[in-house]
Amino acid sequence: MHREMKTPLHNLLSRDIRRLTNPDTAQFEMFCNQGIEDTSPEFNKELWNEDMEVKELKAEGLSRSYDIKIPKGDLAEKLEAKIKEMQPQVKLKGFRPGKVPTSHIRKMFGQSIMNDVVQDVVAETTQKALADNKIRPAGQPKIDLRANGEDVTKGKADLEYTLSVETIPEFEPVDPATLKFTRLTTEADEKDVDEQLSKLAEGQQTFKKKAKTAKAKKDDAVLINFTGRIDGEAFDGGAMEGHQLVLGSGTFIPGFEEQLMGAKAGDKLDVTVTFPEDYQAADLAGKEAVFETEVLEVQGGAPAEVDDEFAKKFGMEDLKALREAVSKQAEGELEMQSRMKLKRAILDELDKKHSFELPPNMVEAEFSNIWAQVEKEKEAGQLDEEDAKKSDKKLKADYKKIAERRVRLGLVLAEMGTKVDIQISNEELQQAMIAEARNYPGQEQQVLEFYQKNPDAITQLRAPIYEEKVIDHIIETAKITDKKVDREELFEEDDFV
Repeated sequence: MHREMKTPLHNLLSRDIRRLTNPDTAQFEMFCNQGIEDTSPEFNKELWNEDMEVKELKAEGLSRSYDIKIPKGDLAEKLEAKIKEMQPQVKLKGFRPGKVPTSHIRKMFGQSIMNDVVQDVVAETTQKALADNKIRPAGQPKIDLRANGEDVTKGKADLEYTLSVETIPEFEPVDPATLKFTRLTTEADEKDVDEQLSKLAEGQQTFKKKAKTAKAKKDDAVLINFTGRIDGEAFDGGAMEGHQLVLGSGTFIPGFEEQLMGAKAGDKLDVTVTFPEDYQAADLAGKEAVFETEVLEVQGGAPAEVDDEFAKKFGMEDLKALREAVSKQAEGELEMQSRMKLKRAILDELDKKHSFELPPNMVEAEFSNIWAQVEKEKEAGQLDEEDAKKSDKKLKADYKKIAERRVRLGLVLAEMGTKVDIQISNEELQQAMIAEARNYPGQEQQVLEFYQKNPDAITQLRAPIYEEKVIDHIIETAKITDKKVDREELFEEDDFV
């Protein structure tokens, strides 16, 4: 039994199949956009005659490779066609617009045009080879040019290259109508509402000056002046006067607040800290700094009084209206948690129900993404306590299994979605873009413009939408039994087997 860590890497409820590979391949997104049944690209059958030669070199497991040859004569014909297509738009000194002879265009720009022709030919013949051989690619094909590139572009040699690709495995997904699940549910009560109001009150707390002899403790605020120095020299942004800092808030550099615990009004002390390696100011990252600090006051906090005036701070008419709003929010959070638990159960069951060969490159790409995050957490000292005790060999073995699970579930959900023709509307994408833009207050317009100018970025939004729609379909089709539980059980941490 392997306990699931409280880290994004282990949040398999929402990230099992969100991004199966790195941004260059984005396999699950490809499945969402094209449908797993129709990944063989379309091509123009009139582009190529029988002179194109395709020879299968390898067909082992999910790996395929082909030797592809296009005669130099075909390239020359496409070059001439391209030049004639360009001729009406070409403007050169000494010639009337659109009247530059093709021979002169070839002399001036032939090499550059041929480079473009070769790129187009490789793309088109690759598509034709995949379609003719009924290949459903599990990623971007690998192209290895075998002929001398310069000779090809000069028309002296045939275009020859090796096409290598991994295929999507053939499998039949489980019928969701045969699945059974228990959905845990909890209703919000007055206790939940009171707890949420208490948290709001704590966030609105006021601080009052304590006696001069009072020692600062966690959750107290200290009013301080400070000047930071590195190697004895003050640095920009390192000094403030009359700054209120709540101890335990984690708003300052790690280690700063802890050194002020126990300080009293009038104390002067040097606080020594090291800026994090990933600190936003690159000139300070990883450096040790000493802050000359003077404590002006120690202040104690008190939660705000929960009454009608308190409610008005949140735009509500009175306390009754605030309670109703908080209750509605609490219900929403419980429903969300209930869905997350059910979704986790669904993913676990799908993982158990399917066993088939996985495309090695997809698994390796997903593992690389996971391991990069693990390495980052190790450097920051943020690894889960259980993971921190393991050797790299053991960690890699554990995370390799997680990578395999994510790829397997991505393929399964994509296939299930294709079978019922799940589609993503423009309206749904628009809503996703707006939701993403709201994560950047004040920059919403820039975010929307970014998506409008970058179709690939919009593609990244499709995967989570598609995932949720497939899960919705499974919930609607499978047999679901509701079971009322208390809040503790609903939020109980799952085990990862």
